[in-house]
Amino acid sequence: MSEPASGAVIVISSHVIRGSVGNRAAVFALETLGYPVWAVPTVILPWHPGHGPSTRITVSEGDFNSLIDDLIRAPWTGEVRAVLSGYLGAAYQAEGVARLVGALREKNPDLFYACDPVMGDAGGLYVPEATAIAMRDRLLPLASLATPNRFELSWLCGVPLETNAAILEAALSLGPPRMLVSSAIPMMHGSTGNLYLSGNHALLAEHRLIDNPPNGTGDLLAALFVARLLEGLKEERALQLATASVFEIIARTGKRGADELTLERDASSLVTPMAMVQMRRLMHPSQKRRS
Repeated sequence: MSEPASGAVIVISSHVIRGSVGNRAAVFALETLGYPVWAVPTVILPWHPGHGPSTRITVSEGDFNSLIDDLIRAPWTGEVRAVLSGYLGAAYQAEGVARLVGALREKNPDLFYACDPVMGDAGGLYVPEATAIAMRDRLLPLASLATPNRFELSWLCGVPLETNAAILEAALSLGPPRMLVSSAIPMMHGSTGNLYLSGNHALLAEHRLIDNPPNGTGDLLAALFVARLLEGLKEERALQLATASVFEIIARTGKRGADELTLERDASSLVTPMAMVQMRRLMHPSQKRRS
């Protein structure tokens, strides 16, 4: 693996004491691939809520804004190359993230901001609607890359997404110049896909579907794809590697019978994944309109 370009990544998401979701997944992946990480918690939980009721500590508006103020005036902001935001504990945190991205871009116009709008899945929204709206209206317009799952993209655009063509059109309408949509429509039976759209590519990365995967796969995919793009890889290769890493780790976790992603045992899968991923080029919406 080539050495990643210098630069730190600020990751803003949930923190769990046990498990590999939110910042626990993203930070480990980025640091394994060689990136210094500044980790900002939005909420603190003993474990993922899917494991059962637990204490939830949401960083208050005053404390969160104070943390953002500290980061904005920190003497090391020149180190920061990218920001990745994920799960937010409240709507007001979106404004803080936006303020941070704006301040960093004043110093570095090339700052890469990836927004993972963590808000729900096929079961519906699992954040308050005000938080989802804040991510949609305040953060997505700033994003260099957005990484929603198919449900989240459908909610953000207000349309059902039953085909990959519909997903591509929705991704194009949402605004960010790069969109990575997980849980896309597979072309192979028994598979799942990650669909990617940019100004240059419409790509589908497919792998075998594994039932009941642990939580945190979306957090992991977003972090890995950001890392590979920052590394300077071409988009297709970045998508292939990120998808292969996530699939390989899900498969290995399943074989162990673990209820959390076993990242600490699978660092090699983050760096040099060996899993097979089927890459497909799809018709870009702009090509369809010209035809």
